[in-house]
Amino acid sequence: MKILILALSGIGDALMFTPALKLMRQSLPSSQIDALVMFKGTKEIFEGHPNLNNVIHFDFIKEGTLSSLKFILGLRKKYDATINVYPSNRKEYNIINFLLGAKKRAGVEYLRMNASNLGWLNTITVLENDKIHNAQTNIRLVEKLLSKKFDEEPEMEINLSELDEKTAANYLEKNNIKENDFVVGFHPGCATLKNHIKRRWEPEKFTELGKKLIKEKNAKVLLFGGPEEEELKSTINSKIDSENSFIVKTEKFLQSIAIMNRCNVFITNDSALMHVASALGLKVIAIIGPTNPHYIHPWKTEHKIVSLNLDCAPCFFYSPKPLTCSRQDVQFKCIKELDVEKVYKII
Repeated sequence: MKILILALSGIGDALMFTPALKLMRQSLPSSQIDALVMFKGTKEIFEGHPNLNNVIHFDFIKEGTLSSLKFILGLRKKYDATINVYPSNRKEYNIINFLLGAKKRAGVEYLRMNASNLGWLNTITVLENDKIHNAQTNIRLVEKLLSKKFDEEPEMEINLSELDEKTAANYLEKNNIKENDFVVGFHPGCATLKNHIKRRWEPEKFTELGKKLIKEKNAKVLLFGGPEEEELKSTINSKIDSENSFIVKTEKFLQSIAIMNRCNVFITNDSALMHVASALGLKVIAIIGPTNPHYIHPWKTEHKIVSLNLDCAPCFFYSPKPLTCSRQDVQFKCIKELDVEKVYKII
């Protein structure tokens, strides 16, 4: 059996498929299981993954419609089954899945906007459940595809090379971060598409928290984030204004992940790096505003969720619609009124 996993929607979503991928590989030890990815970070994480045979990288956004269509038709009918990882509730992903031409096309039947996003093009589906984790939904999808019930829910997987770990060790030594230091990781960013920037805890609060941790706990604070978040990290770092605050910048994504592995605790918005921290088994503090925590809470690791638990939350569910707030008093109150002291106490 030849299977292609469509992990097009992002790094965190790809990671949340890895528990299902492990179970699939255990069930199909001699099958060819490949992954099609759109983001370089996802490519790095999946390359060399023990449960994948090949990773195919293609940037559909950059390449445009005609080049993308030619590329997809080049893969047409080369696989017995294709799977859209959960979540990926966009018509473009379902069209790609359909055009690949596999007889078995697996995808989630979404509770919102499924028909308008052409979810009916998939031939094997499971119904979305707002009460369970994305990793569990992916496992259910693989169960349906293979007509098999699994009795375990594995951890997420990231594989670091010796070179990645050596790069991390050199970084820590260069910045005088020692074995007995209290190291705190921050990820102050998150995705910005569809107004998701509103999920971010304010940079000023990360700044205040960093200052407090350095002053009261002599912490070493490491600021993580992608290339598009350099300005955000630099702003926070300059305002913390301490020799104990560091911007993490590496040539490769996995090198940053290897440095993350040193953190005693990781404080993060709802983001891909929250799932990376979970896969590393770190202690994670997730700052959650409008998102449904059942979907995305840190998986199989010690964690705390910081949330105001407002009556109007969660208000973000998986659909192409931009994130909006219906409150009349304070827009996105769920994130704006989360104070620093609340997060500090949980740390």
